[in-house]
Amino acid sequence: MSTPYDIPDAPEVLDRREGPYGEVVLRRHGDLLQIIANGCFLMDTSDGRSERRLVDAALSALDAAGARAGAAGRPGPHVLIGGLGVGFSLAHAAADPRWGRITVVEREPAVIDWHRTGPLAALSADALADPRTEIVEADLVRYVNETSDTFDALCLDIDNGPDWTVTEDNDGLYSPAGLAGCARVLKPRGVLAVWSAKPSAGFEETLRNAGFQQVRTEEIPVARGVPDVVHLGVRPG
Repeated sequence: MSTPYDIPDAPEVLDRREGPYGEVVLRRHGDLLQIIANGCFLMDTSDGRSERRLVDAALSALDAAGARAGAAGRPGPHVLIGGLGVGFSLAHAAADPRWGRITVVEREPAVIDWHRTGPLAALSADALADPRTEIVEADLVRYVNETSDTFDALCLDIDNGPDWTVTEDNDGLYSPAGLAGCARVLKPRGVLAVWSAKPSAGFEETLRNAGFQQVRTEEIPVARGVPDVVHLGVRPG
């Protein structure tokens, strides 16, 4: 997710839908595509560096944890990306041959449609065609509590972060119960990477209390304001 730049012309609404969690809108504002959820700006196509860093940080943390991500003779790691958004994280993961499988969980049918047949396909068409990619339409918190799959890494970008959620239901992801669900689907020495629009010392403590080790926060500079961050934790081996 990124902060939109000031663009003089008025945004053009490309699609507006009432989804299972409220209204979602796709707009074009100059050269940018924007997703608006319940009247609140969520993300756009202005940058993407922090979404890409979310994926790279998880892969680096797998190596640091001794999981030998993408090592010769070992199947590539399976990553779950929570939130399709404008597709930066998915496209970046699919461009890296070290990932073995890529599962994306997105709860808004409209967002999935915009990638499959709409304007966002320009960003994600190659990634969606990649045989490693699977798109699951589901609520992420419910999915991690119900799936029988396990993952080497979870890269979660479903809201603005633990201290500032657009959708109230997303609070559950950052709670002790939500993190317990994440730990349940992670393999030993698996990595949890959580994107946030600002640092959260309290969330670091919550990660530690949930049993995650090697907890740290990476900052990603942005054009304006406080840096985006990626919170990282490793499930014990």
